[in-house]
Amino acid sequence: MSYQSETIDEKPAEEADIGDIDQIVGFHIRLAHGAVYRHFTETFADLDLTQKQVSALWLIDDHPDIAQADIGRRLQMDRATVMAIINRLQKRGFVERGASTGDRRRQTLHLTRSGHDALLKARASVLEHEAWLKARFNDRELAQFVKLLRRIHE
Repeated sequence: MSYQSETIDEKPAEEADIGDIDQIVGFHIRLAHGAVYRHFTETFADLDLTQKQVSALWLIDDHPDIAQADIGRRLQMDRATVMAIINRLQKRGFVERGASTGDRRRQTLHLTRSGHDALLKARASVLEHEAWLKARFNDRELAQFVKLLRRIHE
């Protein structure tokens, strides 16, 4: 029996062979999502923000006085999820709620100074995370990849 050293990326043949599941697109989407999510979590560990919280902060910054319902529609999240996210962000002092000037029944949102500061730090982490992800593709592949992903989620 010979000794063969393995790197992290190399696995014994019996571990590398996953059988017919290798032909399942959803399986590869799940694996890719897991890898991207792990990297995101590592990159954002110091910020104590989730992907959804960062998305909400970013959207509020881009659209001051946006309504909670509009956040849900644009980020494709249900009302309860958006409410929980906004409640957490408000509790941390990152977001303030206000009444719409056009429709008093609508709650609008805007970032506080600390919310804007948190978003600036998050954007730097997003750029780091994006660089890690985009490094796996050339420009043509990346454009095609995004186009194909949109076909699934739009």
